[in-house]
Amino acid sequence: MSKEAPKRRPVAPKKLGTLSAEEQLRAAREIVRREAAGVWKVSYRLNSSFCEAIKLLYTCKGSAIITGMGKAGLIGQKIAATLSSTGTPAHFLHPAEAFHGDLGRVHAQDVVVMLTQSGETAEVTQLLPSLREFGVPLIAITAARTSSVGRAASVVIELGDLEEVCSLGLAPSTSTTAMLAVGDALALVMSKMRNFQADDFARFHPGGALGRKLSKVDDIMRPLAECRTASDALSVRQVIVKCTKPGRRSGAIMLTDKVGRLTGLFTDSDLARLFEKRDEAALDRPMCTVMMPQPTTVPSGTRFGDAVALLAQRKFSELPVVDKKGRPVGLVDVTDVLGLKTEAEGDVPGTATNKKVA
Repeated sequence: MSKEAPKRRPVAPKKLGTLSAEEQLRAAREIVRREAAGVWKVSYRLNSSFCEAIKLLYTCKGSAIITGMGKAGLIGQKIAATLSSTGTPAHFLHPAEAFHGDLGRVHAQDVVVMLTQSGETAEVTQLLPSLREFGVPLIAITAARTSSVGRAASVVIELGDLEEVCSLGLAPSTSTTAMLAVGDALALVMSKMRNFQADDFARFHPGGALGRKLSKVDDIMRPLAECRTASDALSVRQVIVKCTKPGRRSGAIMLTDKVGRLTGLFTDSDLARLFEKRDEAALDRPMCTVMMPQPTTVPSGTRFGDAVALLAQRKFSELPVVDKKGRPVGLVDVTDVLGLKTEAEGDVPGTATNKKVA
């Protein structure tokens, strides 16, 4: 007679964690506060060395080369990107790759910015003899100028002793946050020194919603050839017949005088109101008597984001673009900008008719 197989004891499920939701939030808030306190301390430690670093970067005829190992290296990549996007040519150099050939990217006219909290990281200290041989100025962002990197640097931005906020006090956290903040300070002070403007920023950010917002309205508006235009001396009936050609259309017809200057708009809503009033005689009156005169416009060369903000703020559906003589050159239609975020209240413009604003 066979024996029954022994029953297996159920395995207790593994605990996903020992912290309640309230404890998790408390710990997270404390970590953020402690990191913020560390950055606050560093802000008061900045001194004339920071200004010396700015002078080196400002007078640099080459590029700012940012280097660092591990977590500091990741911060360095972000700093290099911020410098590049705000007017200071920069790129990141990985210390290990540099020691195996990428040092060829370093030139005498460059400035090296080295990130290391300890100032003793082997991968970065091994670069020091080569940088000294190249005669490249070195800016060190590190805890103390007495470290190996600090002693070798032309300028030292001292972070001081910072308490890492990880429970073991080991994982780079407060120190890398402080490095990031100092790197941002370098990049943004440099942008002020260079008088870096929004137009300059736009040249470096042509893609995405940000690039679109900073681009010129001329690049994205409907060009005049794709807009409905007519003389304000024509009758409503004549204009309607003239502007029913197939193709891309908007909800407004731009009316012009004898010399081509914009004098008014006539929208689909205006036409609908005439039909509602059953005023057939109005269809044979000149457009100048029924159009909405002196509509709000933007000049050619306006930033597209500003035009979209105007659409949103005044809840227009159409916004004519005019040249210096007041002649229409294109039209911004609300249907073309529905996906673009703006700094105005509400992300999407309304659908009201363009009206003259006093």
